Amino acid sequence: MFQRLAVFETAAQMAKHAGARQAVTARNIANADTPGYQATHMPRFQEVAQTAISSKMHATRAGHLSANPAPTSVAMQAAMTESSPNRNRVSLEDEMMKAVEISREHNRALAVYRHAMTVLRTSIGR
Repeated sequence: MFQRLAVFETAAQMAKHAGARQAVTARNIANADTPGYQATHMPRFQEVAQTAISSKMHATRAGHLSANPAPTSVAMQAAMTESSPNRNRVSLEDEMMKAVEISREHNRALAVYRHAMTVLRTSIGR
């Protein structure tokens, strides 16, 4: 019933994106000693959302504009860090800092969801 509310969809997408970013960071940490491994990263949700919003046009009536669909996937980029002697490009310090940032993003998504549920419950009188 309430799955179509934009705030819930946004919170779900924020949490999903944080989970995907955490998986990329975990893969980088797991391969920290793999010779020649190139670390990758995903952009923050805010950057992805800004790109999707700016590229998505909303029509006020049918046939008014031909809207372009928003990007459905996020491209991973190679991290720009110094190479170690075995040509590995993983910085554990950077990856740990990213893990903390991603944890905060996930907690923010849960806070948005909880607050929206509180507002919804208050509005129906419970």
